[in-house]
Amino acid sequence: MVKRIFISILCLLWLAAIGLPAQAQSQQLTVEPDRTRLYEGEVLTLTVKGSMEIDINLSNLFDFDMSNLPSPNIEKVEPDFEILARNQQYSIRTVNSRMVGEITWTYQLAPKKTGELTIPALKFRESVSEPVTIEVVDGTPPNQAATGRDSFIELSADKAEVYVQEQLILTVRLFFRGNLIRGELSEPDHPHVIIESLGRQQESSQYRDGLRYRVVERRYALFPQRPGMLKLPPIRFEGQMRDSAGKLKFLRDSEELFEVPVKDVPAQFSGKTWLPATGLALEESGLPPSLEVTTGENLTREIRMTAAGLPSETLPPLPDQVPDGLRSYPEAPERNTETTPTGLTSSLSQSVALVPVQPGTMTLPAIRIPWWDTEADRERVAVIPARTLTVTEAGAAPGTNAQAEAAATSANPGTPEQANASAAQAASATDNPWLWTSLGLALLWLITALAWWYSRKHSRQRDIGPGGVMDDANERAVFERLIRAARDGSPAAPELLVAWANLRAPGQGFHSAAEVAQYYGHSTLLAEIRRLQARLFAPDPGGQEPAPWDGRLLAKSLQEIRQSRATDDDSDLPPLYPQGLG
Repeated sequence: MVKRIFISILCLLWLAAIGLPAQAQSQQLTVEPDRTRLYEGEVLTLTVKGSMEIDINLSNLFDFDMSNLPSPNIEKVEPDFEILARNQQYSIRTVNSRMVGEITWTYQLAPKKTGELTIPALKFRESVSEPVTIEVVDGTPPNQAATGRDSFIELSADKAEVYVQEQLILTVRLFFRGNLIRGELSEPDHPHVIIESLGRQQESSQYRDGLRYRVVERRYALFPQRPGMLKLPPIRFEGQMRDSAGKLKFLRDSEELFEVPVKDVPAQFSGKTWLPATGLALEESGLPPSLEVTTGENLTREIRMTAAGLPSETLPPLPDQVPDGLRSYPEAPERNTETTPTGLTSSLSQSVALVPVQPGTMTLPAIRIPWWDTEADRERVAVIPARTLTVTEAGAAPGTNAQAEAAATSANPGTPEQANASAAQAASATDNPWLWTSLGLALLWLITALAWWYSRKHSRQRDIGPGGVMDDANERAVFERLIRAARDGSPAAPELLVAWANLRAPGQGFHSAAEVAQYYGHSTLLAEIRRLQARLFAPDPGGQEPAPWDGRLLAKSLQEIRQSRATDDDSDLPPLYPQGLG
């Protein structure tokens, strides 16, 4: 090896000694394609050969680099061919005591269209090649079925035709063999189609014509936005692989989906928003099962719309009409879209706070969303039926108004008719021999009740401090939080008031702040609670900021109630008519 290098150096020195022209002279340029007829998707190998004299002397012997030599203007083929790869080789030989460099350029060309394509004349220094005509035909080579293709693309769609904005599932499968070194698979694209990728690509192995292929599968959801014929651009693949012999091969293929008819919105569709889907449903939650509420009670109604085969952006806003006497405070709607192998599934959720402000019956109107069932090819309607709420005044239990009136009538006969009836009963009772016996029994019962009340009062006083404040740590902590919320005008103040009152008066079962205020008979407390609720739930007129909250009067009312010793109200006495007595 050393001897060969030494001889080469001696030859170069001898050639330098005899002298060569100062500049290299071009010789010739030839263009040789590996074939002049190929099928669409195949790759053409083009070999270009040129030669030139080389001037090497002692001054540039070790600086000479053949890679810096110029190359042919191969870019002239790009209108009809795509240059996938290029390579360069060179050698030096001596001809008639002259040093000649022979250079070979190899290009991998992919035709961009079918028909007769021309490789124009290429130029290298002073030499010009002859043009070459290449014929590119459709289809695949007839002998390729036996040998098997190295790569190919398959396209499929789940429907032969769709409505405008209806979901069309496109499946792209790439089959290839060998050790893939590089590969690029294009994405579907169209200016008038919304395209969503359905998750990550799936990889598997399949047999075709007795040959094992590796398969890459991608799925897309397409939503055409205009009626007419949908024609997608071809899906293309380009890559490189090494076969079993280690030879590098170029892979290239393209496939085009059939034209899909896109139909316009049917004339018989009655909805305002066109919703072509495989399924659409409405759900409702948050209202009490009995639909009985009280004034000032806070309700949170949630309505959810789900659709299969549509993105969430296409779902229409839900109606928010409410009857008079019911205030509505909707939150911002939430939209969500999920991708599955079968397509898109979307949802629209709307939460609305409802506050009844006056008693009576109030009907929430029905919600109707027309949509088009693409599987049955007909219109359907998703419905939430109307809901009628029965609203009572805070503090009055529903269904007990008649009993409360009867009890009030017997306990307080204040009208003239009631007074006359009582006088008549008293006059007739004087002639009854059992009157005095009943009065005696009543007197004994009253003495017993007073004794029970007196003992309970002294028992409770042992649990009450000097200031009349219960020593219960939990009650004290809740009350302190209540006072802070009242002073700050916090939305938590009504809830804290109910929690504290249930600790203060166990067994009452308070449900609203208005019930607490009516129970203690504190008019200032009731007025301040209503003022706070109006500030929290009433809409701001003209979008203006609300006036600063002054909660000192509300906090003072609460402190007065807590400090008062008059906590033994009617609930401390036994019932007027104990159960079991008629």
